Amino acid sequence: MARGTLRIFLGAAPGVGKTYEMLEEAHRLGERGEDVAVAFALDHGRPDTRALMAGLEVIPPRRLGHRGAEAEEMDLDAVLARAPETVVVDDYAHTNVPGSRNPKRWQDVDELLDAGINVLSTLNIAHLASLGDVVSAITGVRQAETVPAEVEPDEVVPDDVVRRADQIDLVDIPPELLRQRLSDGKIYPADQIDAALSDYFRLGNLSALRELALLWLADRVDEGLAKYRAEHGIQDSWPARERIVVGLTGGPEGEALIRRGARILTRVSGGDLLAVHVRAAGGVASESPQALERQRRLVQDMGGSYHIVAGEDPAAALLDFARSVNATQIVVGISRHKNIAGVLGRLLGSGVGTRVVRGSGDIDVHMVSHPLGGQGTGVPRPRDLGRARVAVGLVLAVLLPALLQLLLAFLNPQQNVATAMLVQLSGSVAVALVGGLWPAVLAALWSSLLVNYFSTPPTGNLFISDPQNYLALFVFVGVSAAVAVVVDLSARRSKEAARARAEAATLSDLTRGAAGSEDTVQSLLEQARTVFQVRGTALFSQGTHGGGAWRLLASAGDVPANHAPDGENVEEINPTTRLVLYGRILPASDRRLLAAFGVHLAAQLERQQLVASRREMMRLAESNTMRTSILRAVSHDLRTPLAGIKLAVGGLRRTGVRYTPQEEQELLATIEECSDRLDLLVGNLLDMSRITSDSVSPRLRPLRWYEVIPGALHGVPPGRVRVELPANMPEIDADQGMLERVIANIVENAVKYAPDSDIVVVGTAGGLSPATLRGRPAGELRIIDHGRGVPAERVLDMFRPFQRLDDDARGAGIGLGLAVAKGFTEAMGGRLAAEATPGGGLTMVITLPLSTGVPFDARPGRAPLEPQSALTGRRHRPPLSVIGQETGQDARQDTP
Repeated sequence: MARGTLRIFLGAAPGVGKTYEMLEEAHRLGERGEDVAVAFALDHGRPDTRALMAGLEVIPPRRLGHRGAEAEEMDLDAVLARAPETVVVDDYAHTNVPGSRNPKRWQDVDELLDAGINVLSTLNIAHLASLGDVVSAITGVRQAETVPAEVEPDEVVPDDVVRRADQIDLVDIPPELLRQRLSDGKIYPADQIDAALSDYFRLGNLSALRELALLWLADRVDEGLAKYRAEHGIQDSWPARERIVVGLTGGPEGEALIRRGARILTRVSGGDLLAVHVRAAGGVASESPQALERQRRLVQDMGGSYHIVAGEDPAAALLDFARSVNATQIVVGISRHKNIAGVLGRLLGSGVGTRVVRGSGDIDVHMVSHPLGGQGTGVPRPRDLGRARVAVGLVLAVLLPALLQLLLAFLNPQQNVATAMLVQLSGSVAVALVGGLWPAVLAALWSSLLVNYFSTPPTGNLFISDPQNYLALFVFVGVSAAVAVVVDLSARRSKEAARARAEAATLSDLTRGAAGSEDTVQSLLEQARTVFQVRGTALFSQGTHGGGAWRLLASAGDVPANHAPDGENVEEINPTTRLVLYGRILPASDRRLLAAFGVHLAAQLERQQLVASRREMMRLAESNTMRTSILRAVSHDLRTPLAGIKLAVGGLRRTGVRYTPQEEQELLATIEECSDRLDLLVGNLLDMSRITSDSVSPRLRPLRWYEVIPGALHGVPPGRVRVELPANMPEIDADQGMLERVIANIVENAVKYAPDSDIVVVGTAGGLSPATLRGRPAGELRIIDHGRGVPAERVLDMFRPFQRLDDDARGAGIGLGLAVAKGFTEAMGGRLAAEATPGGGLTMVITLPLSTGVPFDARPGRAPLEPQSALTGRRHRPPLSVIGQETGQDARQDTP
């Protein structure tokens, strides 16, 4: 019996329409005359899905007891007995109720397929076992049901049961449309919508899951193509997409090759640019770290990718890489080698470029000329074994053959030629082990003369009577020289390997420091002084454009006081920056590592300049905005409450006018209201001044959201605010007074600009929250309204001082509420962001780090404190418009 076919409808998230598409396909198959039945499908309470179930035969499910209730599962025996051509089995990753035949539904599907029944099923990308950690990092939710489950881990490969599906259809809709469907109640019940929108169904989560699904399916397509080519032995490149591979050697000519590859790519619509640095297994002496770093940045700036491969044969490694990525064109440069070796290589066709052309097959190869072609690599030949060992080897080359000849006079009185040659050959090998190539060659020649004089008939002279002895002597000299070459090469490679290991360890330390933002200019200079064992290191700069006097940026160790880059070793980082090492002259073998230090120093300097420039620009912009806005506020917004106070006081002081007690109370209420409004305006101005001058010093202590929400929501009109706080929300680190001001300002803003909308305060439980702040777990509070919202292009402006929606000056306030809220939130180490509410409106998200359990002053270097607010002694109550009693759900519902 032929095995059935499996077709999976894959989606990025619940609600994209997987079950709907599967049922529509079942109807299409039924209309074509196939016998189709529904083995198990859920409508999830969605009317459109339920309507599609009509007209399809449904095999009754099996009912099993589970946790005191009945649960429905697919009746596998009934489906096998019915044996339709095609069955619909929803939720491929489902875990069956205990008591079922198989633990997982995908195992039930396997039995149906073995019985020759075709299966339609559904799956979310989050349920793939291989992507579990990735999905958990994105959404903060770890999926309990995955495919495959670890039922038989030795027999099941992750994702294998999905990959072997005969067809996988991606059901895809934009994240914005999915959130709109959720907001319209088409996915979850109304009481779950707000929580879902603020948690799993965030726009960022859905976008990331959608990209994950597309990439996973694209990889399966590439795997299928690669498998087909491998099964049919296809080595030729299939130009399904233009892919240009640029071969780099680590030399400065790489930039020209990358630009040529990019120009070739612009001639076609779409394509990939891949720069690959081919590193020979024998060493990296000819590479320039600075050149490679520039080339890596260049190819990334051009939208390409940078790769590194290693191999004994650079040409073969480059071709293997090109074939593995299905490349259509290869760009390589002409050789930089000069002298007789380069000429012979070109004549004999043994150069890298020539071998790439010869082995490329149907891949087009561009050999690009450049100014450095034939000019040499500029890399000195590494020294063999050191001067001391060579000197000792030369001494042994002279003395050891003579000593061996004296030994032969006593042990080989017959002067047997073969014995003499073997003994002298062992001496040449010993000299090669000590002194390398040239001492060994000298020993071989000297030994051959001694063997000829003392052991080759006629003895006592250098004449050879037997022609075979000529051959023996030549073989003796040749073997001695060959052994010397091998020993010399082995010793040199061993020395290079030791140097490479030390260099790799140093580069690893540099890379780890850069990745962890641990490196500073001072620490890098100190590390360079230690690695190269020099007296001192210094970094000099000549200004932005050069031409001026050199100035010392940083130094480590003993550095001369002349402040000039003229030490024993000078490394040019860029035209205006020099790294100088004092104390000893570095050998050529250390220059590459010195260049690597230069690359890291350049990156560190660039980082510092960018940070300083950004900070200065922000300070100047904020100061200018603040100066202009304060003048406007003083001239207009502060005059309004003052005018009201003056008018009411003037009325009360008028003589000859009698007011009723009710009228007097109204005038006094006007004075109080205007005074409160003036107090709020001045308070916001003072707070904004403290924020911009970096003088805000929050006193953080462990808090729970329910402790601050009642104080922030005093006086909200009945029915305006609904609070939904989960029972397991963990503590956060915050200043209570500042956090109350933050929430109060946000709620005031929502009340003002969404007058006809309910306001929802939603908390996210710590165990489900994916939020982090600088790698630290964080908690979130969302304040949601369904008003007119804020355009996306105005969101950043909304947090700037003195900004009001549409510049509306009719309401109270001077546009500082959200600016102060953002400043206080960031001072407490948190984040305040704004998102569009699906269906219209604005959602403000307050993110604060989870508590460490110890109260402390947020300023650097301050010790733990007694719990109190940095606003102690000041009036930090909420604005007048939200004073009163909090309504809605009890904000203390998550009391532990």
